[in-house]
Amino acid sequence: MNLNKLILTNNACFKAGKTITPKGIMVHSTGANNPWLKRYVGPDDGFLGKNQYNNHWNQDKPGGRLVCVHAFIGKLADGTIATYQTLPWNHRGWHAGGKANDTHIGFEICEDGLSDSTYFNKVYREAVEFCVYLCKLYGFTEKNIICHSEGYKLGIASNHADVMHWFPKHGKSMDTFRAEVKKALTPINPYKIYTVVKGDSLWKIAKEKLGNGERYSEIKALNGLTTNIIYAGQKLKIPN
Repeated sequence: MNLNKLILTNNACFKAGKTITPKGIMVHSTGANNPWLKRYVGPDDGFLGKNQYNNHWNQDKPGGRLVCVHAFIGKLADGTIATYQTLPWNHRGWHAGGKANDTHIGFEICEDGLSDSTYFNKVYREAVEFCVYLCKLYGFTEKNIICHSEGYKLGIASNHADVMHWFPKHGKSMDTFRAEVKKALTPINPYKIYTVVKGDSLWKIAKEKLGNGERYSEIKALNGLTTNIIYAGQKLKIPN
């Protein structure tokens, strides 16, 4: 994840100063063929690039609308993908058009023409990593993540299709998205269990399971053994 910060201090949502206790994450996409972060985030910090129309969201009501999200994901001027935090996580944004504004951290993925699989896969992966970051920060699980269209079905957001008008074009869905977040949040077991059989020794087990008998000391340390004596039926942790 390439996380940067440029708080939209001129936006009415920021200036209102209303805070929330985040209870979930809502995934949005912008609905416009413009993958460049500079369209929404500004002014240029040296990485975004200059928005010649000055129509980014760092103004009171962008396009005359009360609207703001907590982050955007898209392209920097050099074409690389980044995430920009645009509101403090506990500030109330206006992204859902419903009750989710009071409960959810909302972020937008900048859309392109919806057909470029290379761009999609990059921003999709960035979004997964961003959600993993927020889940760890707030103690969420993948079950706390929904998209705008799911929010509408739950009655907490306005009637928008994002992101389910885009993800399926590339073989993805919110279910696959949540599954990938869950996988990233699941600790990898640092060891496997081996049951000692008659004739085993720590050296023999280390040679068979770790490829080098001299690594028996790793097994010994992992299991808190003070001697080299083991017995049939004993359960030993073997390093992965």
